[in-house]
Amino acid sequence: MRNLNSPKFKQADEYAKEKTLVEDYLLDNIDGLQTIAEHSDQSTQQFVTEQAESIAEFIDELVRCVKPGLTKAKFEKKLKIAIAAQLERRSLTKQESRKTEAEMFIRVKSLLPWLRPASFSTFSTTNEKHIYPCFLELINFVAELVVRPLKDQKPASLDEQPKRLVRSYELTDVKPDNSESGRRVDLALKCDAIYYETGDNAEYDEDSFQISEACLKENNEWSDKRPNYPRIFAIVEVKPNSSYANMEKGFAQLVKYTHEIYWNQCNRHFIWGLVSGGSEVKACVFGPNFLLASQFMDVTSTAGRLELIRFLVNWSFCEPSKLGYDPAIRFNWKYWCFTIDMVNSNGSMPAQTTYYLREIVVIAERVFGRHTRCFVVGEQPQSLDENSDNSGDILIKDAWPEVSGSAEDDMRDESKLLERVSNGLAGRSEFNGLYPKYINGGRMQIQNAHGDSVDETTRTVLGETVWAQLGDLPLRAHMRIAMSGVGEPLKTINSIYELVVVIYDVMRCHMGILKHCHILHRDISEANILVRRDDTGVHGMLIDFDHSIDITDEGYVKRTERTGTRPFMSINNLEGELTKRTALDDWEGIIYIFCWLGTFGWNRATQPSGSVSKMAITSWNDYDEMMNAEAKRTNIHSSDNFIGIAKRFNPNIPHISAFKKFVNGLRAVLIDDHDDPNMRGAIFDKNIISEESDTDDFLGEEYMARPDPFVERAAHWESISERLLAKLETYATICKRRISESGSRAPDP
Repeated sequence: MRNLNSPKFKQADEYAKEKTLVEDYLLDNIDGLQTIAEHSDQSTQQFVTEQAESIAEFIDELVRCVKPGLTKAKFEKKLKIAIAAQLERRSLTKQESRKTEAEMFIRVKSLLPWLRPASFSTFSTTNEKHIYPCFLELINFVAELVVRPLKDQKPASLDEQPKRLVRSYELTDVKPDNSESGRRVDLALKCDAIYYETGDNAEYDEDSFQISEACLKENNEWSDKRPNYPRIFAIVEVKPNSSYANMEKGFAQLVKYTHEIYWNQCNRHFIWGLVSGGSEVKACVFGPNFLLASQFMDVTSTAGRLELIRFLVNWSFCEPSKLGYDPAIRFNWKYWCFTIDMVNSNGSMPAQTTYYLREIVVIAERVFGRHTRCFVVGEQPQSLDENSDNSGDILIKDAWPEVSGSAEDDMRDESKLLERVSNGLAGRSEFNGLYPKYINGGRMQIQNAHGDSVDETTRTVLGETVWAQLGDLPLRAHMRIAMSGVGEPLKTINSIYELVVVIYDVMRCHMGILKHCHILHRDISEANILVRRDDTGVHGMLIDFDHSIDITDEGYVKRTERTGTRPFMSINNLEGELTKRTALDDWEGIIYIFCWLGTFGWNRATQPSGSVSKMAITSWNDYDEMMNAEAKRTNIHSSDNFIGIAKRFNPNIPHISAFKKFVNGLRAVLIDDHDDPNMRGAIFDKNIISEESDTDDFLGEEYMARPDPFVERAAHWESISERLLAKLETYATICKRRISESGSRAPDP
């Protein structure tokens, strides 16, 4: 019998999920992938291309030194002559040349077996460990030559100087520091800054993009030997050959490593990687909704080596944004903190505002998706803030949502929707503190090859050469929004009573936004509900409007994309039908949140002690949307069916029996309590013969299909929502009284 909790089984399960992600997102054999990392200035890129070609020619000359029949002494002599001749053509003093020649000789001897494996009997491309030192030395060899251009190719200006050296960490097949999973990586690349004498502090700029919050918090000393995720630029995964299965496994392993990089680096938008199958290499880039892989680059061929070298040299010269770093999040050495720049769509404000990071409260937890991050910031450095003990009340949300067209035409622009909410509820004091108020923000911008500012989208990041090969891949844009109002996660509640009060605040705010602003939230989930505390008690806050829609938009009914967090998604949402999305979908999500927290708790103290694997509610998190929806239809269809869910609520949570009755009562208002029988329940048979059918049943009578009750209820969403809010208000009033009687901060045992 298999031990499902064994590390080996868990790793196999993780790999299966990573493999599925590769199958879903991989777009293979993309031409011109290296153009993503080309410098925006065309004349500078021309210089970079010439540099790559001269380095490739140097390596070709070294490879030609390997000939059958040569003794070791003759081979080494030939190699030394070739190295000396090349260094003579480069900008080096005699002393530098002698030292570099000796170092290069050792390095070249290590990398040549990979480039000419047939000539080295002890080397095998099917042995991963044989490839590690070769790949490492090739990368570091190119880095050495990047800063030693040919004398006739000397840069004409500082713009043509390399900005960094892309090198490999010395240790291979090792677990990086700050690793969550503990998995070993084959090789890891880093960007070493190059400092130039400029007479100012500009030399710090290029290194500032690579400092991570993890390094600051833990005061890590950066090692040139052992990789550490806060500094890793890219991962190299090595396989014994380039079979489909091996390459797929390599990409799947990079999925996990990419997750670790996102987790540790708050300023990464996309991430590069390399997968080697024997002597054939593919470069790849991970983005919000894609994994792009290049054509094979065979390092035993002149053309293949040149393509790989182009990647390495481009990475050395390009702007930080082309490496996947956000140039608008930089480290300020003077105040020892990050600064975050905002683009303002508000015409009455400056074109750009800079904020100072206080805390990262949400990190990008998934490799694919919106890559949402949230930062608590201040308008000045905390060291200069008289109220520095206060963490600040400005929140910046950074994400890559799907967009439709230009910023002006995009009806799903969260910054516009949040601005409408702020304006629509202005002056309505009953909603103060229950939603974040818009300050500024919108789509971020980057400069194109012509120096013009353009929206930062997946299309502008990848460039037209690559984008033209991606078919109907949905467009995503980089959004950054500053808002006032900061709360704590829902897990900070102290009791069932506080949970009900918080949810009531959230839903009365939700209905107020719908009534006064005509905006439907559509993503009610545990993560989008915050907790606020003040002198009057505990309150809820509704956040995250990036799935919201304007219900006055005639086309919104037809938008059937699945939105939200799987356990809390409505049945209508999961099934992706053309049924009109209404507030009832969000009310249904609230019932699921109550059930989820009643079962699994909201923090460590309220978690169940036994196994949860066989609970019916676990099917709500099923990867298959239709199975998820079918389970929910069955579970909430009636009070009798709902017992199967409610009976597994955690009995160790105080007042859980009363909570069960309350949740079932809320479910009954949504599902049961309707005069029209067609509006009751959750189950219906799509396969029953409709009244338009000419087919009779075996009794000679014609069945009439029962309408979907969710469709029938959608037409009456306003009246049902009013009853749901009234029911919730009644219970919230009781809960407030209980909190007052027991003490607002009394924690559950």
